[in-house]
Amino acid sequence: MGQIGDAMTRFPMTAAGHAALEDELKGRIRIERPRLIQRIQQAIADDANLVENSEYQAAQVEQNVNEARIAELEDKLALAEIVDVSKLSGDTIKFGATVTLIDEDTGEKRTWQIVGEPEADASKGRISVTSPIGRALIGKTKGATVLVEAPGGTKAYKVRYVEWFEDKKKRKQVLGSDSSRAGLSPSMRANGR
Repeated sequence: MGQIGDAMTRFPMTAAGHAALEDELKGRIRIERPRLIQRIQQAIADDANLVENSEYQAAQVEQNVNEARIAELEDKLALAEIVDVSKLSGDTIKFGATVTLIDEDTGEKRTWQIVGEPEADASKGRISVTSPIGRALIGKTKGATVLVEAPGGTKAYKVRYVEWFEDKKKRKQVLGSDSSRAGLSPSMRANGR
């Protein structure tokens, strides 16, 4: 998380992304933490020689990873500025927009929602507002050509749609209900993209 002087920098996050991180945090605190404590206690009961107790050492490592993730989630949630995407509209791409693009080289259609870094997952159709493509899309409108610097060279995309949906389920209902408008393949519609 960034700091400017003594003030922490807040970052945008959708309500759905915030809820998902809260769910993960609750699971790690209520389920994982007690499970790992029990696993460590069992490893000690099975073999009090902690130096050579590989089960104990593995459980300690797993516990450290879990505690680090808990701290990370708490920080992200504390610094999140929740944006109600359902109240956004317009033809200009900004945080929260669901954007359908056409790759000008291959004709492939892709649909992504522009979200905050902590909730980004390209495999689920969510890209970070700070990613190269996210930065390139911000401020563009339907019909615009967007150039994105990629590892394999510059990619050109045409913006086909700019839409506003808070969650993947609603996006799937709207885009999946009119495949001619959405221009998505059946597999992409099935995946909610």
